[in-house]
Amino acid sequence: MTLSVFLAVLGAAAMHAVWNALIKIRLDRFLSISLMTIGMGVAATPAMLVVDFPQREVWTWIVLSTAIHTLYRLFLIRAYETGDLAQAYPLARGAAPLLTTIGGILLIKEFPPQVAIAGIVLLSAGTLLMSLRGGRKVGVFDRRSVGFALITSVCVAGYTLTDGSGARLASTASSYAVWLFVTDALWTLALCLYLRGSRVLAAMLPEWKTGIVTGLLGAASYWIAMWAMTRAPIASVAALRETSILFAMMISVFALRETATLWRAAAAMFIVAGVVALRLG
Repeated sequence: MTLSVFLAVLGAAAMHAVWNALIKIRLDRFLSISLMTIGMGVAATPAMLVVDFPQREVWTWIVLSTAIHTLYRLFLIRAYETGDLAQAYPLARGAAPLLTTIGGILLIKEFPPQVAIAGIVLLSAGTLLMSLRGGRKVGVFDRRSVGFALITSVCVAGYTLTDGSGARLASTASSYAVWLFVTDALWTLALCLYLRGSRVLAAMLPEWKTGIVTGLLGAASYWIAMWAMTRAPIASVAALRETSILFAMMISVFALRETATLWRAAAAMFIVAGVVALRLG
């Protein structure tokens, strides 16, 4: 992985943690995360004029990704409703790099370098340790939150492999990203109207500024990740993106006033070691 790709993914990780924190503090997380998704589509719409229209085979990946992203958001919301950010977020993300690595090896025959695999394991261990010792009560889980978070991690691995493959197949990563964001936004709006009725528009309107901010952050973050996946192993990019856990920890402590512990510091050391290994790999 080149230095430019490495630094870009780190920046994407920071943006990812910020929008997740913004979703956490909203009263209605379903509307908040839906508004963010619609905001991503709005942010991407002008770019439709300058990117290629996807080929027929690329649309298969876009539709599949839209379906997986929908499941991801629904289970992420439930994880946040039943657990705090410092626990639910790391657990939701922590198992995903390992699942992505296994999926990449089995499904697309992509084998990361041995040093990178070591980094993926270290980073995953750090995120899972932060989950085990990072919640409201040390070492205690809310079973529902754990279940929702683990299902979320499966969805993360699923859409990561899907979008990495789709971005590589498309003419450019930008083309794939733009049309994915617009398609996902239109589907999300339709789903909101179906589940909540027309009143959902009146509920979202006062929060349009938050939707724009989270949409821009989400779109920029994931576009960078998809671009990186065309230039480095998907599993390595997915793992490095999970450094967002470090940023989420800082947000949880300094912004959300959640408790800082030595366990979180130890977990952070594992994550940093994993980052170093990924860079070397």
